[in-house]
Amino acid sequence: MREPRVPESLAGTDVVVVGGGFGGLATSCYLADAGADVTVLEKNEQIGGRASVLEADGFRFDMGPSWYLMPDVFETFFGHFDRAVDDYYALEQLDPHYRVFFKDGDSVELGPDLAANKATFEGYEPGAGAALEEYLAKSRENYEVGMRHFVYERRDRFRDFVDPAVLRHARGLSLLGTMQEHVEEYFDHPKLQQLMQYTLVFLGGSPHNTPALYNLMSHVDFNLGVHYPEGGIGSVVDGIAELGRELGVEFVTDAAVTGIEGRRGGFAVDVAGGDRYLADRVVSDADYAYTEQELLPPEKRQYDADYWESRTYAPSAFLLYLGVEGDLSELAHHTLVLPTDWDDHFAEIFDDPAWPDDPAYYVCAPSKTDDSVAPDGHSALFVLVPIAAGLDDTPERRDAYRDQVLDDVAANTGVDLRDRIVFEERFAVDDFADRYNATRGSALGLAHTLRQTAPLRPSHRSSAVDGLYFTGSYTSPGIGVPMCLISGLLTAELLAED
Repeated sequence: MREPRVPESLAGTDVVVVGGGFGGLATSCYLADAGADVTVLEKNEQIGGRASVLEADGFRFDMGPSWYLMPDVFETFFGHFDRAVDDYYALEQLDPHYRVFFKDGDSVELGPDLAANKATFEGYEPGAGAALEEYLAKSRENYEVGMRHFVYERRDRFRDFVDPAVLRHARGLSLLGTMQEHVEEYFDHPKLQQLMQYTLVFLGGSPHNTPALYNLMSHVDFNLGVHYPEGGIGSVVDGIAELGRELGVEFVTDAAVTGIEGRRGGFAVDVAGGDRYLADRVVSDADYAYTEQELLPPEKRQYDADYWESRTYAPSAFLLYLGVEGDLSELAHHTLVLPTDWDDHFAEIFDDPAWPDDPAYYVCAPSKTDDSVAPDGHSALFVLVPIAAGLDDTPERRDAYRDQVLDDVAANTGVDLRDRIVFEERFAVDDFADRYNATRGSALGLAHTLRQTAPLRPSHRSSAVDGLYFTGSYTSPGIGVPMCLISGLLTAELLAED
């Protein structure tokens, strides 16, 4: 990783950050540390954006992100402020990292022991153990070079990629083709291919539209490990917000921004209820399309409605938050349930949108690790089914799909939750749109497709309004909590340079 380049030159600069997700939190910390007076306006009742927390009847659920990956990014973030991760929250490495149930009755666990993982792979395909080691070596190379020279660097223009130094670093990286094509070079067995690509769900893509460079996620998974922050991802939000307050950031919740206007060389940011905040600079961590289409007048927009209509959006999700009686012995903290052929599910997300007939899904049971998230004698879990953004989301559809998912969990994991539920909450497409102003109800933003990566993602700096900036998952480097932290750094550096 590299040292951030945010000089202490922003004293006397008033900045309003719209949205308190991880991108907005990171941006606000870097700017405040550089001397700016920063106010974060958050629409909802709590900081965190999609990393909201649901607490009810003694249960606590992370409503959004639940995998703590890329611990080095968090260490780099806190280290910039001469702090450490454990100043704000405690981490535990999970073992196993996760359990996978295939719908043909097969199951497998993967964890921090490479030898055990190689043996597991070898059991599916002769030579697959050695292929895994080779694959992870390439993944490590992609990660280390990619993070240092691409992810942590602003390369918003195509000419930024033809610099001789950039081309030298890019030599040998897995830059061409799709993840499916790349994985097929190492593994023939379809289950092994799925194990190497399940993280694409968290990037909002599919094996057939995500660039091969994202094999770096296997280094994150297998080599860096899967961790759990005590209290869940919500404790990470709390830690970064605490850091922000130490640096002088002011957080205002229940402050839905209704408009961003130019005013006397600066900005006026209007909030529902009539409050108005004046600023020299504005950073939006709200949904990028929503910011442009709803918060700015037409003449101040970079992109028109046709542009946003033509984008490929990451999936939405159907979520069941469940408090149940008893334990969940058959499940791991992280559990994946996968059809032996998941192409139909991805087709129902990206090609022919529909509620999946045979879904691939994720079950998170944090009470396996953390007693504080459920009352004694009970367990907390949620089930997440990726579904296409923009689907019709009616109460009747939710009722039917809820029953289908619980039937599927019972059939494929051996855990019958149906008669044990004491708390239940559902969350789907319309909720993402209402709570987070998410375009088409996407759970993540823009997908990481071949045509929406690096300089093909929307810019951190508005080309239509001087002094307006963007951060978060729509911008580079993209989707995921660590990527949003880095996006916050890139946005803050750009603002400081300007």
